[in-house]
Amino acid sequence: MFSLPSSPWPAARRPAGAILAAPLFAAALLLPGADGAKAQVSSETCTEATANRLQITVAGVRTGKGGTAKGLMAITLYPDDESQFLARKGKIARVRIPATAPETRVCLPLPAPGAYAVAVYHDENSDHDFNRTLLGMPAEGYGFSNDADTTLGLPRFKDVRFNAGAGSTDLVIHLRY
Repeated sequence: MFSLPSSPWPAARRPAGAILAAPLFAAALLLPGADGAKAQVSSETCTEATANRLQITVAGVRTGKGGTAKGLMAITLYPDDESQFLARKGKIARVRIPATAPETRVCLPLPAPGAYAVAVYHDENSDHDFNRTLLGMPAEGYGFSNDADTTLGLPRFKDVRFNAGAGSTDLVIHLRY
């Protein structure tokens, strides 16, 4: 494990910068599974049998000048605990995979069926930071599970919370730029 300072969230609610990852542009990352064994996280589908998994599709990924997406997609999984949502060291896992347009897909192993929350941002310049404009507005795409409303700021935990059943659960998150 290694740590990199980065976050799309204000410092007061920022998750820790630690990421569970292989090299930066790896298409597959390793995370501990529910039984403590390593489980594969893939940019497309789970490549090994995991009892519980979350298939995430990040839709509306912006393309660069060459017509392809650039940068990384940062996906963070949180437990069913409002105090840990967007908090330092509150995450279960964070993965960064190469962004693909018009959508980026990833499969995450889940510790068990239950409630979770997901936050995503498109790190277009791969600097491991959620960039903002001079006015403090987001300069990169972002989204939350349940496509929670962000019109008035960060969403409430109850708006991003979703239930994952046993087996595979599909989740679609639309990016906002």
